[in-house]
Amino acid sequence: MRTLAFIALAGAALGSPLVATAALAQAAPSEATALPRRQGLSMEMPALSEDAALQAAVASTARPEADRARDGDRHPFETLTFWGLQPGLTVVEIEPGAAGWWRNILEPYAAATGGRYVPVSRPTESMGVADGTADMVVVARAFHNWSRDGRAEPYLAAFFTALKPGGVLAVEQHRAVEGLNVAETAPNGYVPESWVIHAARRAGFELEARSELNANPKDDRDHPFGVWSLKPTRTSERAGRTLTPDERAALDAIGESDRMTLRFRKPYAAD
Repeated sequence: MRTLAFIALAGAALGSPLVATAALAQAAPSEATALPRRQGLSMEMPALSEDAALQAAVASTARPEADRARDGDRHPFETLTFWGLQPGLTVVEIEPGAAGWWRNILEPYAAATGGRYVPVSRPTESMGVADGTADMVVVARAFHNWSRDGRAEPYLAAFFTALKPGGVLAVEQHRAVEGLNVAETAPNGYVPESWVIHAARRAGFELEARSELNANPKDDRDHPFGVWSLKPTRTSERAGRTLTPDERAALDAIGESDRMTLRFRKPYAAD
């Protein structure tokens, strides 16, 4: 049995005032297991069971070797279990990118379990599913871009419409220090966790749980080329600035970024 360390924190931990001033504006198989009905922010460990299909998808040698080498930093099995991934779900991934790190797990998992994987690059044009039919929407490392060009609000609205009542919005994002302005941190790839939570709540989502699975206390966020200085991008030269070998080694020793891992839920319809 695999040991999973999840930490769900209460909403009261968000005591720091929000100072982010950047404007936010700018069909599933019938056999699918119903998502558990839960309301509010969880203070309990999620009920876990070993998912052999998910273990197989993560361990598959069909995944690129470079992808599998990052599992120690990104904790795919634990993160997907925390988000509530189950067999038979319709999962929409937003902006999976050319490398498709999550896609290389989610797509074969869906195929093996009777689910559906839907990659979406332009959410306001199409979410790839009928309204109210998605079980989960996955957003990884994207809010720093959306906060800068006004996409966060319309994108979150599209996610809310696509999800069924009780559906999950799953978020992984480079995390800035609380109390900083998102307009200042986003160009470096980081946003405050409270800013993401505030944006999602404005769209109608409920924050159900937070995890420190992908936290990295070694990441001080003070890097020459922002988060892209770190693995896996490892930018070492830009605009006439070149890292020394010692600087490069120090950044590599940090590993990947400090990241928030959040689970939001679209509220169930009133009984």
